[in-house]
Amino acid sequence: MSMDRQRLATSLTVSLPAYNEEGNIGQMVDRVRNEVGPLVDDLEIIVVDDGSRDRTAEVVEGIARQDPRVRLIRHSVNQGYGAAVYTGVWSASKDLIFFTDSDLQFTFAELPEFLKRIDGIDMVIGWRRTRSDPWYRRLFGNGWSWLVNLLFGHTARDVDCAYKLFRREVIERIDVASRGATFSAEFLVRARQAGFRVIELPVNHHPRVAGKQTGARPEVVLRAFRELMQLRNQLRRERAA
Repeated sequence: MSMDRQRLATSLTVSLPAYNEEGNIGQMVDRVRNEVGPLVDDLEIIVVDDGSRDRTAEVVEGIARQDPRVRLIRHSVNQGYGAAVYTGVWSASKDLIFFTDSDLQFTFAELPEFLKRIDGIDMVIGWRRTRSDPWYRRLFGNGWSWLVNLLFGHTARDVDCAYKLFRREVIERIDVASRGATFSAEFLVRARQAGFRVIELPVNHHPRVAGKQTGARPEVVLRAFRELMQLRNQLRRERAA
């Protein structure tokens, strides 16, 4: 059945964190409208502009004036990837919530299968078959997932894969303190510890064609490790209490 005739869900928020994505965000929002819109009866698109220094917000504002399904939330200053994801996800109003990145490295080809599989499940999360990133980002990503799984038990095959679909009950029952690179790890650890049912599916990952990545900066990496240790200590305190 073609994508434009296959209706799989009734109410969905698509959340897109964005930082200096002027060259990508318009096309990404259009893809959501054209490819995801036909799958659902009620679509909400939230773009969180995380203090961009380019025209990211202006591009989204132009689209939102023409399409009421599109909503822009702006951080006055750059707060980090985790903060942008948190703002978008916890601002969602629909029954199902999906977040992915704004850089066009993911498409929506796998989303119909995710929407099918969410029936009877609380979360469907992606893992990248092949990661179209520089070698050092792949190395760090694999090591990061290994460390998270070592410290907290199996959390995800690909912890930071930005292709996650879940029911709004998840965000109603858990909260995430991290606003940095540890956001996805804490989100998944807390969801699993709360007893939510999770399945993992493969997704394709494509090369970035515009803009540049910022997540591998040394200060971001150091902050991630510091936050991960803080999370482990916090969970220990919660269990002891």
